[in-house]
Amino acid sequence: MKNLHVLIVDDEEDMRDMVQMYLENAGFTCSQAGNASETYQMIEDKHIDLILLDIMMPEEDGFQVCERIRAKSNIPIIFLSAKGEEWDKVKGLQLGGDDYIVKPFSPGELTARIHAVLRRTGSVEAIEQPNKIGRIFINTKGRTVTVDGNQVPLTLKEYEMLLFFVKNKNQALSREQLLEKIWGLDYSGSLRTVDTHIKTLRMKLGAGDYIQTVWGIGYKFEVPNE
Repeated sequence: MKNLHVLIVDDEEDMRDMVQMYLENAGFTCSQAGNASETYQMIEDKHIDLILLDIMMPEEDGFQVCERIRAKSNIPIIFLSAKGEEWDKVKGLQLGGDDYIVKPFSPGELTARIHAVLRRTGSVEAIEQPNKIGRIFINTKGRTVTVDGNQVPLTLKEYEMLLFFVKNKNQALSREQLLEKIWGLDYSGSLRTVDTHIKTLRMKLGAGDYIQTVWGIGYKFEVPNE
Protein backbone atom coordinates (compact mmCIF):
# COMPACT_ATOMS: atom_id res chain seq x y z
CA MET A 1 0.00 0.00 0.00
CA LYS A 2 2.95 2.37 0.51
CA ASN A 3 3.13 3.31 -3.15
CA LEU A 4 -0.53 4.22 -3.45
CA HIS A 5 -1.12 7.90 -4.15
CA VAL A 6 -4.15 9.64 -2.65
CA LEU A 7 -5.30 13.09 -3.78
CA ILE A 8 -6.96 15.07 -0.97
CA VAL A 9 -9.38 17.67 -2.34
CA ASP A 10 -10.72 20.20 0.18
CA ASP A 11 -10.82 24.00 0.29
CA GLU A 12 -9.76 24.00 3.96
CA GLU A 13 -5.98 23.69 4.26
CA ASP A 14 -6.12 22.54 7.90
CA MET A 15 -8.42 19.68 6.92
CA ARG A 16 -6.14 18.67 4.04
CA ASP A 17 -3.10 18.70 6.31
CA MET A 18 -4.86 16.64 8.97
CA VAL A 19 -6.03 14.00 6.46
CA GLN A 20 -2.56 13.89 4.89
CA MET A 21 -1.02 13.25 8.30
CA TYR A 22 -3.47 10.39 8.92
CA LEU A 23 -2.75 8.80 5.56
CA GLU A 24 1.00 9.21 5.56
CA ASN A 25 1.07 7.55 8.98
CA ALA A 26 -0.83 4.68 7.34
CA GLY A 27 1.74 4.43 4.54
CA PHE A 28 0.08 6.34 1.70
CA THR A 29 1.62 9.01 -0.51
CA CYS A 30 -0.51 12.17 -0.65
CA SER A 31 -1.04 15.27 -2.77
CA GLN A 32 -3.45 18.13 -2.12
CA ALA A 33 -5.82 20.31 -4.13
CA GLY A 34 -7.92 23.19 -2.84
CA ASN A 35 -10.35 23.61 -5.73
CA ALA A 36 -11.58 22.10 -8.98
CA SER A 37 -8.87 23.58 -11.20
CA GLU A 38 -6.07 22.26 -9.00
CA THR A 39 -7.78 18.86 -8.89
CA TYR A 40 -7.94 18.49 -12.67
CA GLN A 41 -4.33 19.62 -13.00
CA MET A 42 -3.17 17.09 -10.41
CA ILE A 43 -4.95 14.29 -12.24
CA GLU A 44 -3.24 15.34 -15.47
CA ASP A 45 0.22 15.65 -13.90
CA LYS A 46 0.34 12.72 -11.47
CA HIS A 47 -0.70 9.10 -11.20
CA ILE A 48 -3.53 9.18 -8.66
CA ASP A 49 -4.87 5.93 -7.20
CA LEU A 50 -7.74 7.38 -5.19
CA ILE A 51 -9.37 10.76 -4.57
CA LEU A 52 -10.82 12.03 -1.29
CA LEU A 53 -13.29 14.71 -2.34
CA ASP A 54 -15.01 17.41 -0.28
CA ILE A 55 -18.39 18.68 -1.52
CA MET A 56 -18.61 22.31 -0.40
CA MET A 57 -15.86 24.05 -2.38
CA PRO A 58 -15.46 27.23 -4.47
CA GLU A 59 -15.54 27.23 -8.31
CA GLU A 60 -17.26 23.85 -8.59
CA ASP A 61 -18.64 21.74 -5.78
CA GLY A 62 -17.58 18.16 -5.20
CA PHE A 63 -20.56 16.73 -7.08
CA GLN A 64 -19.60 18.69 -10.20
CA VAL A 65 -15.95 17.69 -9.84
CA CYS A 66 -16.91 14.02 -9.48
CA GLU A 67 -19.15 14.19 -12.55
CA ARG A 68 -16.39 15.73 -14.68
CA ILE A 69 -13.81 13.21 -13.49
CA ARG A 70 -16.16 10.31 -14.20
CA ALA A 71 -16.61 11.50 -17.79
CA LYS A 72 -12.94 10.72 -18.38
CA SER A 73 -11.61 8.49 -15.61
CA ASN A 74 -12.42 5.55 -13.35
CA ILE A 75 -10.22 6.70 -10.45
CA PRO A 76 -11.88 5.62 -7.18
CA ILE A 77 -13.53 8.57 -5.39
CA ILE A 78 -14.54 8.78 -1.73
CA PHE A 79 -16.55 11.81 -0.66
CA LEU A 80 -15.49 13.42 2.65
CA SER A 81 -18.17 15.87 3.66
CA ALA A 82 -19.93 17.55 6.56
CA LYS A 83 -23.16 17.11 4.57
CA GLY A 84 -24.66 14.01 6.14
CA GLU A 85 -28.15 13.99 4.68
CA GLU A 86 -29.22 10.80 2.92
CA TRP A 87 -29.92 12.70 -0.31
CA ASP A 88 -26.33 13.97 -0.44
CA LYS A 89 -25.00 10.43 0.02
CA VAL A 90 -27.31 9.03 -2.65
CA LYS A 91 -26.40 11.80 -5.09
CA GLY A 92 -22.68 11.30 -4.52
CA LEU A 93 -22.93 7.56 -5.14
CA GLN A 94 -25.17 8.00 -8.18
CA LEU A 95 -22.63 10.37 -9.73
CA GLY A 96 -19.96 7.69 -9.48
CA GLY A 97 -18.56 8.02 -5.98
CA ASP A 98 -17.37 4.78 -4.42
CA ASP A 99 -18.01 5.69 -0.79
CA TYR A 100 -19.22 8.61 1.33
CA ILE A 101 -17.73 9.48 4.73
CA VAL A 102 -19.33 12.13 6.94
CA LYS A 103 -17.11 14.52 8.90
CA PRO A 104 -15.93 14.23 11.60
CA PHE A 105 -14.33 10.80 11.21
CA SER A 106 -11.57 8.85 12.90
CA PRO A 107 -8.21 7.99 11.29
CA GLY A 108 -9.07 4.31 11.66
CA GLU A 109 -12.40 4.64 9.86
CA LEU A 110 -10.83 6.67 7.04
CA THR A 111 -8.00 4.25 6.34
CA ALA A 112 -10.30 1.22 6.65
CA ARG A 113 -12.78 2.67 4.16
CA ILE A 114 -9.95 3.53 1.74
CA HIS A 115 -8.60 0.00 1.93
CA ALA A 116 -12.12 -1.39 1.40
CA VAL A 117 -12.62 0.69 -1.75
CA LEU A 118 -9.19 -0.24 -3.10
CA ARG A 119 -9.85 -3.93 -2.47
CA ARG A 120 -13.23 -3.69 -4.11
CA THR A 121 -12.03 -1.82 -7.16
CA GLY A 122 -8.95 -4.02 -7.53
CA SER A 123 -10.70 -7.33 -6.93
CA VAL A 124 -12.45 -7.29 -10.29
CA GLU A 125 -9.48 -5.99 -12.23
CA ALA A 126 -8.29 -9.38 -13.44
CA ILE A 127 -10.29 -10.64 -16.41
CA GLU A 128 -9.63 -13.72 -18.47
CA GLN A 129 -8.36 -13.23 -22.01
CA PRO A 130 -9.46 -12.45 -24.61
CA ASN A 131 -10.49 -8.90 -23.71
CA LYS A 132 -12.62 -8.63 -26.84
CA ILE A 133 -16.19 -9.70 -26.19
CA GLY A 134 -18.45 -9.29 -29.17
CA ARG A 135 -18.13 -5.66 -30.25
CA ILE A 136 -16.71 -4.65 -26.88
CA PHE A 137 -12.98 -4.35 -26.13
CA ILE A 138 -11.82 -3.99 -22.53
CA ASN A 139 -8.34 -2.68 -21.82
CA THR A 140 -7.87 -3.66 -18.17
CA LYS A 141 -4.43 -2.07 -17.95
CA GLY A 142 -5.71 1.30 -19.11
CA ARG A 143 -9.16 0.70 -17.60
CA THR A 144 -10.89 1.75 -20.80
CA VAL A 145 -13.77 0.26 -22.77
CA THR A 146 -14.43 0.68 -26.48
CA VAL A 147 -17.36 -0.43 -28.63
CA ASP A 148 -16.66 -0.73 -32.35
CA GLY A 149 -13.46 1.23 -31.74
CA ASN A 150 -15.18 4.15 -30.00
CA GLN A 151 -14.29 4.73 -26.34
CA VAL A 152 -17.20 4.53 -23.93
CA PRO A 153 -16.96 6.79 -20.81
CA LEU A 154 -17.99 4.41 -18.04
CA THR A 155 -18.14 5.35 -14.38
CA LEU A 156 -16.09 3.17 -12.04
CA LYS A 157 -19.16 1.27 -10.89
CA GLU A 158 -20.28 0.66 -14.49
CA TYR A 159 -16.77 -0.52 -15.38
CA GLU A 160 -16.63 -2.89 -12.40
CA MET A 161 -20.09 -4.21 -13.21
CA LEU A 162 -19.10 -4.89 -16.82
CA LEU A 163 -16.00 -6.81 -15.73
CA PHE A 164 -18.03 -8.85 -13.26
CA PHE A 165 -20.60 -9.66 -15.93
CA VAL A 166 -17.89 -10.72 -18.40
CA LYS A 167 -16.18 -12.92 -15.82
CA ASN A 168 -19.56 -14.59 -15.23
CA LYS A 169 -20.76 -14.64 -18.83
CA ASN A 170 -23.98 -16.59 -19.48
CA GLN A 171 -24.68 -16.87 -15.74
CA ALA A 172 -27.79 -15.40 -14.15
CA LEU A 173 -26.74 -12.96 -11.42
CA SER A 174 -29.15 -11.68 -8.80
CA ARG A 175 -29.41 -8.02 -7.90
CA GLU A 176 -28.22 -8.94 -4.42
CA GLN A 177 -25.07 -10.54 -5.85
CA LEU A 178 -24.33 -7.48 -7.96
CA LEU A 179 -24.97 -5.07 -5.08
CA GLU A 180 -22.70 -7.01 -2.72
CA LYS A 181 -19.90 -7.48 -5.26
CA ILE A 182 -19.82 -3.96 -6.70
CA TRP A 183 -20.89 -1.81 -3.73
CA GLY A 184 -19.80 -3.99 -0.82
CA LEU A 185 -21.49 -5.49 2.21
CA ASP A 186 -21.65 -2.19 4.10
CA TYR A 187 -23.56 -0.34 1.36
CA SER A 188 -26.94 0.80 2.70
CA GLY A 189 -28.62 1.66 -0.63
CA SER A 190 -31.45 -0.24 -2.28
CA LEU A 191 -31.51 -2.76 -5.12
CA ARG A 192 -32.77 0.05 -7.37
CA THR A 193 -29.16 1.23 -7.48
CA VAL A 194 -28.33 -1.90 -9.48
CA ASP A 195 -31.20 -1.34 -11.90
CA THR A 196 -30.17 2.29 -12.46
CA HIS A 197 -26.58 1.33 -13.27
CA ILE A 198 -27.72 -1.50 -15.54
CA LYS A 199 -29.87 0.97 -17.47
CA THR A 200 -27.01 3.43 -18.02
CA LEU A 201 -24.54 0.65 -18.83
CA ARG A 202 -26.89 -0.74 -21.49
CA MET A 203 -27.28 2.71 -23.03
CA LYS A 204 -23.52 3.32 -23.12
CA LEU A 205 -22.72 -0.07 -24.67
CA GLY A 206 -25.20 0.75 -27.43
CA ALA A 207 -25.83 -1.82 -30.15
CA GLY A 208 -26.05 -5.41 -28.98
CA ASP A 209 -28.28 -6.77 -26.25
CA TYR A 210 -25.43 -7.86 -24.00
CA ILE A 211 -27.20 -7.53 -20.66
CA GLN A 212 -30.36 -9.59 -20.52
CA THR A 213 -33.01 -9.36 -17.83
CA VAL A 214 -33.68 -12.70 -16.15
CA TRP A 215 -37.14 -12.30 -14.71
CA GLY A 216 -37.43 -13.17 -11.04
CA ILE A 217 -33.64 -13.36 -10.63
CA GLY A 218 -31.68 -10.43 -12.02
CA TYR A 219 -29.45 -10.10 -15.09
CA LYS A 220 -27.22 -12.13 -17.38
CA PHE A 221 -24.44 -11.10 -19.79
CA GLU A 222 -24.57 -12.76 -23.22
CA VAL A 223 -22.81 -12.09 -26.53
CA PRO A 224 -25.39 -11.96 -29.35
CA ASN A 225 -25.01 -14.70 -31.98
CA GLU A 226 -22.11 -16.30 -30.14
